[in-house]
Amino acid sequence: MTTASKLDSPVAKPAITERKTDDERRHENSVGWGMLLPACLLLLLFIGIPVLIAFGLAFTNARTISPNPARLIGFSNFIRLFSDPTFWYALRNVAVFAIVVVPVQAGLGLFLAVLINKQVRSSVFFRTVYFLPVVTSMVVVSLLWMFIYQNDGMLNQMLDRITFGHWQAVDWLNNPRTAMGAIIVMSIWQAVGQHMLIWLSGLQTIPGELYEAAELDGCSAWQQFKNVTWPCLRSTRNMILITITIAALSLFTQINVMTQGGPRDSTTTVVFEAVRSGFQQQEMGYASAITLVFFLIIMLITGIQRYMIKDR
Repeated sequence: MTTASKLDSPVAKPAITERKTDDERRHENSVGWGMLLPACLLLLLFIGIPVLIAFGLAFTNARTISPNPARLIGFSNFIRLFSDPTFWYALRNVAVFAIVVVPVQAGLGLFLAVLINKQVRSSVFFRTVYFLPVVTSMVVVSLLWMFIYQNDGMLNQMLDRITFGHWQAVDWLNNPRTAMGAIIVMSIWQAVGQHMLIWLSGLQTIPGELYEAAELDGCSAWQQFKNVTWPCLRSTRNMILITITIAALSLFTQINVMTQGGPRDSTTTVVFEAVRSGFQQQEMGYASAITLVFFLIIMLITGIQRYMIKDR
């Protein structure tokens, strides 16, 4: 064998390369698990353990502050829960809120995303304006809209001027017929910017060649949206649908700040009822039962959604 052929011989090199690759792979796996460990510990500490504790407390008469130890009472909390009209009012309110907010918020967010997806000079300004309520604290937003909804607030004054003084002021948050609608409007306004950006990120992943081909085929703007944009947003659409639904079912902050569940339980939600039972009425066992039932309801709804939107 000549010297050149010895130099070109690959016999000894692959073993070293393969051994080095295995070492690198093990190192990458150890680094990955090391970076994942803090997140797993936090999930276990703040989600896993509280869920297990709530599951155990749901079958007891535990109270937040009580000299007597908690004792097992079986399914008494659940029997009381399903016979409590307030719980059914809360479920109805959450269902109405989700049925209205999910399609309206998703549709409005998509509409705004399509409008500002064009590369124009003012697009960055409008993105900032639409997203500004999202970065504002929900407590601050709720307080702001409380002033807007007052009898002498901005909304009634604006309607009075539009109708030339014929508008009769409405106390939006203290009227059972208008309280939930007022909260729905405020919630859509506050969160639509977040979903607009998610839609926008999905729009910007669609190849421009698809639109060019559609234009060559003579497709109108609506046909391009129907046949190109909407099918390409499938994964984005599924994620937005699930996240909005979970957020809508977990409605709490607006209720806690603006109405406290009133008037006459017209805005009470399941999460608010659980917090009120556990911390105000100090019935931690009953609150845990509410939380457990609501957790199962959310899991059921999410499972149905995933089944309906999965690839077929």
